[in-house]
Amino acid sequence: MQHPAEYLTPPALQPGDPAPVELINPDGRAPLLLVCDHAGNAVPHCLAGLGLPADELCRHIAWDPGAAALTRCLAERLDAAAVLAAYSRLVIDVNRAPGDPDSMPPVSDGTPVPGNQDIDAAAADWRRRTLFQPYHQTIADRIVALRRRGPVPAVIAVHSFTPQLRGGLPRPWQVGLLWDRDPRLPLPLLEGLRARPGLRVGDNVPYCGRRTGFTTKVHAAAAGLPHVSLELRQDLLTTGDAVNHWADWVAEALAVILADPAVHQVAYF
Repeated sequence: MQHPAEYLTPPALQPGDPAPVELINPDGRAPLLLVCDHAGNAVPHCLAGLGLPADELCRHIAWDPGAAALTRCLAERLDAAAVLAAYSRLVIDVNRAPGDPDSMPPVSDGTPVPGNQDIDAAAADWRRRTLFQPYHQTIADRIVALRRRGPVPAVIAVHSFTPQLRGGLPRPWQVGLLWDRDPRLPLPLLEGLRARPGLRVGDNVPYCGRRTGFTTKVHAAAAGLPHVSLELRQDLLTTGDAVNHWADWVAEALAVILADPAVHQVAYF
């Protein structure tokens, strides 16, 4: 199959393309960094929408709907800095290791991605240098700044998940917490959220933090920082009022945990 040259050898970001990373509230006083790997669904103009119709780029295959708005609300309520990735995970998934087969997926959830077919090494390297590296460098820089200021910061990755699997199997949880070995944030957060009547909180569902979470593993777990990935169901984040509602609940539970000095230590698990 032949593909237009612009899919394979992109020249540069163009006027009108967003910056690859957005930093919110950089001077926030909380010992916390929020990260949002799949905040945006932008595609560089030079990649011609990856050959996909606009409606495909609005689906979960391209980003995490509602996650950016939730991250912004949490940053405001907790007075925390936040780092958001602007470009679609179909262009490059910043929450996967470079070289991962799904980092630039040729097929996503059954949908072929024309612009990701037969990507050559130069084009893949351009996406990493232009979009992936600035995001992760910004995260690293903010963590350095927070550690210098003290105390040891926590890192929370904010995501959203679909109400049901592709085959129609419903996901009944409103919230999911993903984690691997470090219990300092996920266990008290599970307890705090589950204390609310009617709230169903998944422990390592709908995904498993032992197998996912490149960003938190690289920037937090490897450095001994407390961390967790927070997932909210997308149908609960469709309006500003709904986002505010969930941000209130999550921020209230997190504020209690972050006030504990014992959380803010370097520890390896």
